[in-house]
Amino acid sequence: MNEILNNEPVQRVDQFIKKFDPKLKIMVLNNTARTAKDASKSLGCELGAIIKSLVFKTNDDFVICLVSGDKRCSLNKLKKILKKNDISMANADEVKKNTGFSIGGVAPVAHLKKLNILIDKYLRRFNYIYGAAGHPDCVFKISYNELIKLTNGNEKDIVTWVKLKFYQLIRS
Repeated sequence: MNEILNNEPVQRVDQFIKKFDPKLKIMVLNNTARTAKDASKSLGCELGAIIKSLVFKTNDDFVICLVSGDKRCSLNKLKKILKKNDISMANADEVKKNTGFSIGGVAPVAHLKKLNILIDKYLRRFNYIYGAAGHPDCVFKISYNELIKLTNGNEKDIVTWVKLKFYQLIRS
């Protein structure tokens, strides 16, 4: 466990969040948080309370979108908000080069390069939300309003509603 907390990306996140609020702490989970589903299962929280940090490539730049775990980022909405015609998911190398994190542990903060940050306004449904902390087994807990201040991000409607299949509706 201590080895994970000593990893450079985790240390970078820890220093960043502690500078903002010394009470914020990185948690090392017993099970992986590589995906939003894994993280919600490990934490015993709703899928939507997990912050997915998604990196997108535009014509000439990169942007990070912080999206609720139960939602999908809308490329059409991103194109309109950013006034860009060409937006796609960044590949693993581009993510690492711009954020300093590997996919599965991309934190909402402490990126190597300054990135425009858009925050899914639907994350505010939860009292607390959880963001990756530089490693697939590490997260930190924060309120929505604190996340906006911490990231200096812009609150936007950037998600598309996932359509449930008929059998999923019956089961719920």
